[in-house]
Amino acid sequence: MEGQMAIVGTLSAKVNRRTKPPLEWRLKNLPNLWRGYWRHKAAEALGVPHVYGELRARLTRANGEIVDYYVVSTRVVTSAGVGFLVDDWDDDSTDITTMNYHACGTGTDAESAADTALGAEATTITDRSEGVKSQPAANKIQSVATQTFTGSGAITEHGLFSALAEETGVLWDRSMFAAINVGDGDSIQWTITAEFTMGG
Repeated sequence: MEGQMAIVGTLSAKVNRRTKPPLEWRLKNLPNLWRGYWRHKAAEALGVPHVYGELRARLTRANGEIVDYYVVSTRVVTSAGVGFLVDDWDDDSTDITTMNYHACGTGTDAESAADTALGAEATTITDRSEGVKSQPAANKIQSVATQTFTGSGAITEHGLFSALAEETGVLWDRSMFAAINVGDGDSIQWTITAEFTMGG
């Protein structure tokens, strides 16, 4: 007995193109880039060793639309974060490898080296997320994580912490930026890079 069988199907594809944020947002966010960037360049030109932090953000809407905000802030390593690093080096009483938990919030107060927490961590619409670490260069450490939102909010700040539980742990740095508005089902991928420059 001979026969033939045909398999018929359809294939559809959707391309999610990345877009940039509106020009108005980019102009509003310029101070958050400039405040840290000029200090980094000045120290680099003078050969002064320092730590330089850079935060990138990529928003994915619930409908698949991607808005790449690129570098949103170049601020600010905290005194608590530096102390945490020194304590690990001194007597191993801390562990700098735990500095890998991303949080965001809606606070509006400017960053300060004295900060120990976010201004207003967005605990009701998202959870902290553990980052995936890499070493893009010999003097750089990078952590990438994605936070997904269950409600609406105007996200204006990000912090990297030493603990996963909300409102706990030591804050390595705090970054402010112009508001990124999120809704239920949206997510933001954070990429934070710490660069340790040489010189003297």
